[in-house]
Amino acid sequence: MLGRCWTSVSILILAVAGLAVVGPAGPAAAADPGGPGGPGGPGATVLTLSAPARYAGRPTELVVTLASAADGSAADGSPVAGAPVTFERRVGGAWTAVATVTTDATGRAAATAVLERDPADNVFRAGFAGDATYASAAAGPVTAALVRHTSRVRVRGPEQVVDERRVPVRVVWRTGAGEAVAGRVRLFRKVRGGAWTLARTLVTDAEGRAEVLVRPRHDTAWRATATGTPWAGRATSAVHRIDNVPPGEPVVLPPGAPRPRVTLPRQARAAGAGPQLRVGPIPDGVWRSMVGRSWRPGCPVGRAGLRLVRVNYWGYDGYRYRGEVVAAASAADRIGRALAAMHERRFPIRSMYRVDRFGWSDRLQGADDYGSMAAGNTSAFNCRWVVGRPGVRSPHSYGRSLDVNPWENPYRASHGWTPNGWWVGRSHPRVAWRSPSHPLVRLMAAHGLSWTYGRSDSHHFDARGGSGRALPAPVERACGTAVCH
Repeated sequence: MLGRCWTSVSILILAVAGLAVVGPAGPAAAADPGGPGGPGGPGATVLTLSAPARYAGRPTELVVTLASAADGSAADGSPVAGAPVTFERRVGGAWTAVATVTTDATGRAAATAVLERDPADNVFRAGFAGDATYASAAAGPVTAALVRHTSRVRVRGPEQVVDERRVPVRVVWRTGAGEAVAGRVRLFRKVRGGAWTLARTLVTDAEGRAEVLVRPRHDTAWRATATGTPWAGRATSAVHRIDNVPPGEPVVLPPGAPRPRVTLPRQARAAGAGPQLRVGPIPDGVWRSMVGRSWRPGCPVGRAGLRLVRVNYWGYDGYRYRGEVVAAASAADRIGRALAAMHERRFPIRSMYRVDRFGWSDRLQGADDYGSMAAGNTSAFNCRWVVGRPGVRSPHSYGRSLDVNPWENPYRASHGWTPNGWWVGRSHPRVAWRSPSHPLVRLMAAHGLSWTYGRSDSHHFDARGGSGRALPAPVERACGTAVCH
């Protein structure tokens, strides 16, 4: 609070006959006919003390007035001049002398004291020990109030951070005059499109500074609120923004390339260095989602013969994400290692959701692979019919097939190219392949995955069995030389 605030606190302690008076010198004896306040004894006095409010670090004037009290009352108020008055201050719970000053002709005496930032150290009292003419008197304790400085708090940090890296966010708290303020500051964060949330409560040091290391995974905004101290007011900072940029190179597609017809939300950002490949049994929650979508009674492989493959991957936008597919136990390790190698070589994947996310398809009698392809989604196990060939079981039903980036790598079905025809005959060094010499096809082959149908089904790979065959015998018999996606 700006301005000058004058607070005067006066405590009157009367030294009158028949009363005990407590002052700096201790209790006085009870009045008697020959003692203070009695006939022929010292006259009663009144001592008042005021300590005006000031800023911390600034002097305040301690002012006392000593006056006589006729008949033991404060009604007279005649000044007592030439009386020594002692000022004391309480510091750390103990009283220490400030000064001893003699009252002037108006009964007034004054001393100065610099106010501390802790209100407990700004408590004062005064005392007059008395003499042959006037009885002792005491005033206080009186607390000199602090006037709060205006203050300002700032948030500082980089304007940009590479995803997954840590950067410092610094808070600086100062008064309007530039004095450092030590105290509690709340640091708030807002992710783009979200609400402000408390990120951390910090305590600034003697230099008015505090710092925290953060790892923002998205574009974020930051601001701080200083809660205020007895000597410095509250303050809220301006907003500081940190843009999150991808650690990898985003995919640049050819001009005119169509976008997927189905839009999926971004998957969770990857955590941990490298691919973090995990292959394990199908959890209960995953299985409940699969039943009636990607799996139904009568499928050639059951829950015990399937594995959940979780792995980090590089997205088209240059960020790393966490994806998952379901595969047969006999092929899960190979499929997982191939996907992990894609991460190591930084081959991008548009998305990697389990295909059951797309729901049941009456047309396919399994999970909706049309929707998965239209989203450009990478997937594996799906107990369904071959796309475009009702009644023929897909090799995906056995969990040994993997579809990678189907939007840019179309499949020639009986009813035409799907999910689009624009990419037919076009390739891309990172996300679309039309030749066995493409680095991605060679990577898959190195991990035991065959590019079974070549350009007729560019996105489809099959894990070779012990005999070296890519497809299970029932699929080979049903499909012959046709493409069995």
